[in-house]
Amino acid sequence: MKKNEKNYEIMIDALKQSLVKLSPRIQVKNPVMLVVYIGAILTTVLYFLAFIGIKDESQGYTLAIALILWFTVLFANFAEAIAEGRGRAQANSLRSARKDVKARKLKSAENLNDYVEISSSSLKTGDLVYVKSDEQIPMDGEVIEGAASVDESAITGESAPVIRESGGDRSAVTGGTTLVSDWLVIRITAEAGESFLDKMIAMVEGASRKKTPNEIALQILLVALTIIFLVVTATLLPFSSFVSKQMGAGAAISVTNVIALLVCLAPTTIGALLSSIGIAGMSRLNQANVLAMSGRAIEAAGDVDVLLLDKTGTITLGNRQASEFIPLDGISESDLADAAQLSSLADETPEGRSVVILAKGRFGLRGRDLSKLGATFVEFTAKTRMSGIDYQGNEIRKGAAEAVKAYVNDNGGFYPEECEKIVKKVAKEGGTPLVVIKNKTVLGVIYLKDIVKNGVKERFDDLRKMGIKTIMITGDNPMTAAAIAAEAGVDDFLAEATPEAKLELIRDYQTKGHLVAMTGDGTNDAPALAQADVAVAMNTGTQAAKEAGNMVDLDSSPTKLIDIVRIGKQLLMTRGALTTFSVANDVAKYFAIIPVLFFNIYPQLAALNFMGLTSTMSAILSAIIYNGLIIIALIPLALKGVKYHEMSAGNLLKRNMLIYGFGGFIAPFFAIKLIDILLTVSGLV
Repeated sequence: MKKNEKNYEIMIDALKQSLVKLSPRIQVKNPVMLVVYIGAILTTVLYFLAFIGIKDESQGYTLAIALILWFTVLFANFAEAIAEGRGRAQANSLRSARKDVKARKLKSAENLNDYVEISSSSLKTGDLVYVKSDEQIPMDGEVIEGAASVDESAITGESAPVIRESGGDRSAVTGGTTLVSDWLVIRITAEAGESFLDKMIAMVEGASRKKTPNEIALQILLVALTIIFLVVTATLLPFSSFVSKQMGAGAAISVTNVIALLVCLAPTTIGALLSSIGIAGMSRLNQANVLAMSGRAIEAAGDVDVLLLDKTGTITLGNRQASEFIPLDGISESDLADAAQLSSLADETPEGRSVVILAKGRFGLRGRDLSKLGATFVEFTAKTRMSGIDYQGNEIRKGAAEAVKAYVNDNGGFYPEECEKIVKKVAKEGGTPLVVIKNKTVLGVIYLKDIVKNGVKERFDDLRKMGIKTIMITGDNPMTAAAIAAEAGVDDFLAEATPEAKLELIRDYQTKGHLVAMTGDGTNDAPALAQADVAVAMNTGTQAAKEAGNMVDLDSSPTKLIDIVRIGKQLLMTRGALTTFSVANDVAKYFAIIPVLFFNIYPQLAALNFMGLTSTMSAILSAIIYNGLIIIALIPLALKGVKYHEMSAGNLLKRNMLIYGFGGFIAPFFAIKLIDILLTVSGLV
């Protein structure tokens, strides 16, 4: 019901905007439809001149032509307005997440109690703010102290909170998101009106979209065709007048008919839909939860043939899972698993749950009666990086090696060198070690392994069919990188990748004529993202990565580029398909109308009236009515886009030429004939 109400509101708003767009300042931006606009004005003037005896056609016929031309302009305005309306609806939903809240502005990061409360709109770049649990982050920034879970659902739509902490690639926070645990000290990186949310709102507003080079080139082509037809139709007036006087046969072609003929022959179909196609392309990308900084990036995505993907958080889950228990000498694996599971029962992180599952699978550890233990759970927090359990005088903890080592040393325990070696070995293999201790005694290490995201391999197969080569880039050693690359199904990989190596790889492919896309989330990805033709930054990544990219994936999905490529190809194909249809339409209308137009001067041309149109008047009216109705009929296609099929460019071209070229040539003959019959039967002509 809500969706229907929303669509209804968009439709009503688009109808209103259709009238607003009748302003000459707006119409002049579309030269093709400007011709129709001027034609509507001229025929309207001719209609009113008929009241004082100045007329070149019957008053009713001139009025009919004028009304149809006005409706044609309105239809074109409506197509653009409804595409823009979708963007405004998305922008309004984003605005609801932007609130002016109170912010604790710190004098220094050392003293969290020394602050002044100010409005978030008054914050400046470089200001330090202190945000506590259940409070909204007032403005975009970088975490400089603390670690906390952040609810970003207002921006991304994802309900699961994410960890944000100082340092590393997870330090960027977005204004309008909410802390759900702990606290953060944030250095503001954007001011009011310049935040990421403000940029999102501006980008989803279709009206602010700039035309792409391809779109400008097509616009120039359409203007050139319109000028050619303008010259041709303009010469018909003196030519028909001359022939009529010389031969004394029939009346010259009227100004009304010349205007109608120009509108019919000019590429008004694609001219009316061109803007809506581009706006709808960006809207489809926004609906896929991707923020595009420009239409150029979407078009470039349609021609991408090389894709570079960062491993962690893109190809892999980022949340690693337990794969092995590695006990120290003198400790059994089952004892380590038992302690690891107990310490993880209250740990609701993906890593903690995976430890419980592994212990169940390996040693059948399940069905514990915790009530008899009288246990007290120590939940995992982003600050302590540990979880655990206290029961019957025993204390078990599990967590990051550095955190556990510090905990053991601070409490008078001993952290063995053997554990240090295991930790280093696991880290060298690309894993994440978690150390388990019981009563300050180190038991061993849990090996957390990178897990490739579900469906990634199949998605990479789809990319391969689309002619896109996939390359995984990672800082891991070659052995680990090769194993993950094989599991993920990428075509190639770059191991131990430095920012310089990533940049060099992209430049190398670009010099060979390839169009390169890259996804990434870290500050170390920023140079490569800036170099790539299509750069998709993960929303969970750093501010530097998001600023370097020309797209931001709000879902932080590594394979989102597949959707981006499809939408890019859709945009190009839709524009090409409707251009083909429009040109074919014009050719068909030429053969249908021209013979009938000269009946009065050259009766011999009646032989070319193979459609059997009733008269010049009915032919012109039928063609001009069809010209307006076809715009409305194609609006859904312009907004939805031509469906992309995974086939070669040559086969796609043949398919579209057959459907839209042949279809565009045939459709006018049937439609014009049908309208002619209806006009004749109804007695309107």
